[in-house]
Amino acid sequence: MSSSNSLSLSRALPPVAVAIGLALLPPPSGLAPNAWHFFALFAGVVTALVLEPLDVAAIGVIAITLTALLAPWTLFTAEEMAKPGFNAASAAAKWAFTGFGDSTVWLVAGAFMFALAYKQTGLGRRLALWLVRALGSNTITLAYAVALADIALAPFTPSNTARAAGTMYPIVSQIPPLYKSEPNSPTAGRIGSYILWVTYASDCVVSALFMTACAPNFMARDFIKKIADVDLTYPQWFFAAAPFAIPLLIAIPFLTYLVQRPSVTKSPEVTVWANEELEKMGPLSRNEMILAASVSFAIIAWIFGGSLVNPAIVALAVICVLMMTGALNWKDIAGNEPTWTTIVLLATLVAMADGLAHTGFVKWFADSIKGHLVGYTATQVIFALVTIYFLSHYFFSSLTSHTAALMPIILSVGLAVPDMPKTTLAMSLAMTTGLMGIVSPYASGAALPYYRSGYFTSAQYWRNAVLFGLIFLAALLLIGIPVFMARGG
Repeated sequence: MSSSNSLSLSRALPPVAVAIGLALLPPPSGLAPNAWHFFALFAGVVTALVLEPLDVAAIGVIAITLTALLAPWTLFTAEEMAKPGFNAASAAAKWAFTGFGDSTVWLVAGAFMFALAYKQTGLGRRLALWLVRALGSNTITLAYAVALADIALAPFTPSNTARAAGTMYPIVSQIPPLYKSEPNSPTAGRIGSYILWVTYASDCVVSALFMTACAPNFMARDFIKKIADVDLTYPQWFFAAAPFAIPLLIAIPFLTYLVQRPSVTKSPEVTVWANEELEKMGPLSRNEMILAASVSFAIIAWIFGGSLVNPAIVALAVICVLMMTGALNWKDIAGNEPTWTTIVLLATLVAMADGLAHTGFVKWFADSIKGHLVGYTATQVIFALVTIYFLSHYFFSSLTSHTAALMPIILSVGLAVPDMPKTTLAMSLAMTTGLMGIVSPYASGAALPYYRSGYFTSAQYWRNAVLFGLIFLAALLLIGIPVFMARGG
C-alpha cells in the first residue's frame, strides 16, 4: 500500500470526479436528495480507497469531516432540518464519531495489540516455527495447515473478527519473515501475500460453513424463523453449506497460487532450520506463558461468554493483563502505528457505511428491487436476490449491520413471489453472510488487519477481493442453490 504522506493529484482527481459527477445527477425517483448526495460521497471514498491518493486513514478522516461539514446536503433531510430545536452541527458531530464507539473497531484494535504481543514475547515466532517445521517445506501444505487451524476454531468461535483477526492474524503474520518475506518491502510477495490471503479467504468460507462461526449467522437464522417460519438447525446449516464451501476451501490455496503467486514454493531446508531455531529459543519464557494463558482465556471467553461479555471487552481485558504483568507495555502500544491507523480507518468507514442506512439509501435500494421482479420464476428471483444481497455488501462495513438492515427486506421480497420455495430462499440468503466478507477491505472488521498488513498494495487487495468475491458468489449460485433446490424446500 502507498506510504506517501503527500497528496497525489493524479490519483485524487478520479475520486473527486466520481463524487461530484454523481452529486450533480438528479436523485433517482423515491430517493431524498441528501441520501443521493451522501451516496455520491461514499462512492468517491470507495474510489479513493482503491487509488490511495493519500494514506487510507487520512481518506477516512477526510470523508467523515467533509460529510459532517456538508451535513445539510448529505446527512439530513429538509424536514429534519426544520424540526424545532434540531441542531445540525451537533447531530453531524455525533454521527461523525459513532464509529469510534463501535465494539468491532476495538476488537480489531485488540487483534493488532495481540499481534504486537506475539512479536514482543516471541510466542508468535515460536508458533510460526512449529507450523513451518511441521508443514513448511511446501507452500501449499503450509496454506492448508493455516486453513485447517481456522476450521478447528470456527465451530466454537462465534466472532469471525475474534477468530481471523484476534487469533489467526497474530500467528500467521509471523510466518512470512521466517522466509525472508517482510511487510512493506519488495520481499512481501515471496510468501507473505500468499499465506495471508489464503488465511482470510478461508475464514470467509468457514464463516459460512458453520452456523456458530459468525455472529450474524444467528441473526439471519432468527429473521428466517420469524419471517419465513423456517427453523434452520445446526446440521441443516452445515450440510447446506458443505457442497459449495468444502470445494472452495480445497480450491483457495490453488486459486491464490494463481493470482498471488509466491516466489517461494518449496523450501525443504526451512524445516531443518525451523527445528534448529526452536532449539535455540529453548523453553517457553515467562512472558510467552503469560501471553499463551491470556489468549487461551480470550478464546474460551469468545466461545462461551458471548451473552455475558462483549468480545471487544474480552480483548481489552487481556491487553490490561499483559500490561500489568509486563508482557506488553504501553509505550509499545502507543508507538504501534498500524494499530491506531486501523482504529481511525475502521471507525470512519463504519460511520460512512452506517450513513447509508441513516439517510434511507439502503431502504430505498431494497425497495426499488421489488419492482423489477415481476414476471420472473421463483428460481430466477432467488438467483437475483442472492446476487443483489451479496453485492450490496459494498455499502456496508459490517456483516452484522448488513444482515440487520437487508435480510428482513430481501427475504420478504422473495417470499412475496408466487410458488417461492421458502426453505431454499432462506438457506440461499443465510449462506451468503460469511462469504460476502471477502468483497472489500472494509467488508468485515476481520479484513482490516490483512489489508493493513503491509503484504498487499491497495490495488492487489481490491483485485483479489473482486476476483474471489465473484468466485464465492458463483460457487453459491451454481453449486449451493441447485443443491438446495434438489433437496426440496
